[in-house]
Amino acid sequence: MVSVAVIGASGYTGLELVKILAQHPEFELVYVATSEGGATLDKLHPALTKVFSLPVEKADASDVAARAQLAFLALPHKTAMGFASELVERGVKVIDLSADYRLKEETYEEYYCEHIDKKNLPEAVYGLPEFYREKIKSSHLVANPGCYPTASLLGLLPFIQYMKEQTPIFIDAKSGVSGAGKKLSAATHYVNINENIFAYNPMSHRHAPEIAEKIDDLFLTRAEVCFVPHLIPVTRGMLCSIFIQLESEIDPLAVLSEAYKDEPFVRVCDRPVDIKSVAGTNFCDIYAKREKNSLFISSSIDNLMRGASSQAVVNANIVCGFDEEMGIPKFAYVP
Repeated sequence: MVSVAVIGASGYTGLELVKILAQHPEFELVYVATSEGGATLDKLHPALTKVFSLPVEKADASDVAARAQLAFLALPHKTAMGFASELVERGVKVIDLSADYRLKEETYEEYYCEHIDKKNLPEAVYGLPEFYREKIKSSHLVANPGCYPTASLLGLLPFIQYMKEQTPIFIDAKSGVSGAGKKLSAATHYVNINENIFAYNPMSHRHAPEIAEKIDDLFLTRAEVCFVPHLIPVTRGMLCSIFIQLESEIDPLAVLSEAYKDEPFVRVCDRPVDIKSVAGTNFCDIYAKREKNSLFISSSIDNLMRGASSQAVVNANIVCGFDEEMGIPKFAYVP
């Protein structure tokens, strides 16, 4: 058994991580922590009553290193890299769910803040298994992608080589409210989001440069990514509608089927996808349709699962040499 810790257990992604770990045959959850500590895990999350009653510790890197071989960091950006640097120094493998290790230094500092772990940043591996699996296998620090980049990149990447040069990528993305986390705000207040939908940070959201950077990393192509996220009145789920221009005629479903023929967590669909079919799972469903030289791509994930927690456990499986499907839910949860 591999002993694991979850740092940042109070949030939605922390809860989903614990739920998955509760049924994992090779990971033993031995340590959970928040910034404050106190109480027990089942008091923090009543859904875990009679599942876990571990004490909730005040997060401390030295305590984690003394008790766990691998740690999941479900922390905000900037906070995460402080813990990650100390854990890596002490030989703990880290799966970081924040944005702190997803970007190159100059891009990160432009859109977030000054990076305080420049030593480990170049060593981190982007945790999108379908495209970085071999690097993840030998990594000690995995930068787990967030929901918007995961859904966007899995839809986009098989078609980059067929794109018309110097044409922009347009992404219309819609996320459930849980993607905003537990912190209260006017935008996520029930009275505001119920029976409502709206865009936020259009054309300036910081996930756009992340998507562009990974396209450049994999295909040496600098793409203009026009990204517009929306908040929708559902608890969980994400739907991306992606539009690109093609250089030549292709069969888009054949391209997707070839790209993902050996991938256990990508399903190529023959109709536009929906969010309920992937809820509670690690699946990404993708559909695409061409009209002359225009291509429409539709992708869907559970933002808390494939966009965060279940993808983190898949990455941990790969890092530890386990079957990447081990312990990962495959049956849809219907809310």
